[in-house]
Amino acid sequence: MTETSPKTRDDLFRFLDELGIGHTTKDHAPVFTVAESVSLRDEIPGGHTKNLFVKDKKDNFFLLTVEENAIVDLKTVHTQIGAASKVSFGKPEKLMEYLGVIPGSVTAFGAINDVANNVTFVLDADLMAHDIVNCHPLSNDATTSIASGDLLRFMEATGHTPLVLKVTS
Repeated sequence: MTETSPKTRDDLFRFLDELGIGHTTKDHAPVFTVAESVSLRDEIPGGHTKNLFVKDKKDNFFLLTVEENAIVDLKTVHTQIGAASKVSFGKPEKLMEYLGVIPGSVTAFGAINDVANNVTFVLDADLMAHDIVNCHPLSNDATTSIASGDLLRFMEATGHTPLVLKVTS
């Protein structure tokens, strides 16, 4: 098996451009938590994301992308997303291996690095109700804004069919 380097922010933007997907990006100081990113809200309109990289006992991996303040019940979400058991957080090594990102930079755009389809992507229905969704562009020192419908197009172009489900309370 040959290892390939994870795609970069520039690779992501080139891919979006090739798909004809409009996007804007705002650079900012690195943010590692939703709380740290709150100061950007006035500058960047749209739905802001929180991402949970989880796995079940059979090592099926999922990325739950939800609104930043939404609550996900990790004791019951497995019944909604089709997991084989209750879920727990995935290890940082798998996050890098599958999505090409480190903790604090987790993003739905990581689908571009999941060439073997190891991860099921779950986009919360409440988040997708926004016209614009904001995600890290594979690093936590910027925020990229994209139309919610274009996020679905991006996912499909990476070979993923995301589940759009209400997984939050």
